[in-house]
Amino acid sequence: MSTIDHPRIPGSGRPRAVYDDATRERLAADAAQVVARYPDARSALLPLLHLVQSEDGYVSPAGVAFCAGVLDLSTAQVSAVATFYTQYKRRPNGEYTVGVCTNTLCAIMGGDAIWEDLTDRLGIGHDETTADGKITLERIECNAACDFAPVMMINWEFFDNQTPDSAAEVVGRLIAGEPVAPTRGPAQVQTFKQVSRVLAGFPDGLADEGVAAGEPTLRGLALARERGWTAPAVPGAEPAAAPE
Repeated sequence: MSTIDHPRIPGSGRPRAVYDDATRERLAADAAQVVARYPDARSALLPLLHLVQSEDGYVSPAGVAFCAGVLDLSTAQVSAVATFYTQYKRRPNGEYTVGVCTNTLCAIMGGDAIWEDLTDRLGIGHDETTADGKITLERIECNAACDFAPVMMINWEFFDNQTPDSAAEVVGRLIAGEPVAPTRGPAQVQTFKQVSRVLAGFPDGLADEGVAAGEPTLRGLALARERGWTAPAVPGAEPAAAPE
């Protein structure tokens, strides 16, 4: 087995962000667009946390303070939300989050072997980041893609039917700075900051790029069309139309 020389990131790794006037002005303009989508401004907190994460690579103290100021909340209220959801990172995250599914089906299909191999190669464990800031490794409970097990995700793009060798090759290419294409989705995996901006509600134009659903996922639909299956009738509702 080859070794990737990327030891665990020490401490916080990088200095915490402090917004200058130009950055604050730019974030405020974006935040105004986000807040305008909601009748109650505080409902915009989740996308605003993604917005500041797209700026800093994690939800920094400066980001927490910014969200609190925009929404007239306390920093404690913002932090309570940011610490509840795992997609919000409270320390610098890697440029690419590599999530290996080790839930039941993926585990027995090879997910556990992929996880053990990557932790050995990278020298890091769950929710830890390589010293160069390239890779954050996560053990995922379910990637919702059991029909392609074992599955790995990189910044929430699917890498299907993986093996320890194929997963290590993909991660090695990311570390080397090479473009990597997911099995399904856009032609190239975007960075953690870029994806965070999309989650904040700012489209990147890649939503319709590439294959969204593979043949195993669509097999049930194909069978229904071939055999004329329809959903059971619901009392009082119009009869279900046959699949096209």
